[in-house]
Amino acid sequence: MAGKTIHAAGGIVVRGGARPLVAVVQRSKDELWVLPRGKLKRDENPLAGARREAVEETGHRVRVREFLGAITYRARGRPKVVQFWRMQAEVQPSRDLMKDIAAVEWLTLAAAVRRLSYSLEKLFLRNVGRHALKRRKRPARRKTRAHVAKAKPRRRTSSKTRAGKSNAGKRRSRDSKV
Repeated sequence: MAGKTIHAAGGIVVRGGARPLVAVVQRSKDELWVLPRGKLKRDENPLAGARREAVEETGHRVRVREFLGAITYRARGRPKVVQFWRMQAEVQPSRDLMKDIAAVEWLTLAAAVRRLSYSLEKLFLRNVGRHALKRRKRPARRKTRAHVAKAKPRRRTSSKTRAGKSNAGKRRSRDSKV
């Protein structure tokens, strides 16, 4: 009998700069190096759980970007699914690490892949790592119909009317009659 699936979430946490770095964390219990991740709390949204785990394990606040994928394996005889998001870390840490995390290191993609202890995580990071490191420009905001409707039509800037008279002269004569 397969047992109930364990759900977990985490992130490929990147700190920007000229050469982006990826966070890997060392667990205290077994000194293994892993990506920041952890089990979801009861009724916790996977995205919220991923953010929580990344902050707790790296000590850095993060902005969650797009979903990168998931890995599945068996843990204590039960299926486990870990979902990962690309995350952008703030430059400075905002809190201390959890006690179950011995260390966090910020490494280049190649060094992070080498440092990870589990072959499945190495393979996952090798496959999604370049995508996670790409800097994304925010798409330009498209004008909606509301923006277009608010735009005022341009007035003619010509100083002559079709008959060859000045617009300014017409205004003066209208104004003088009042």
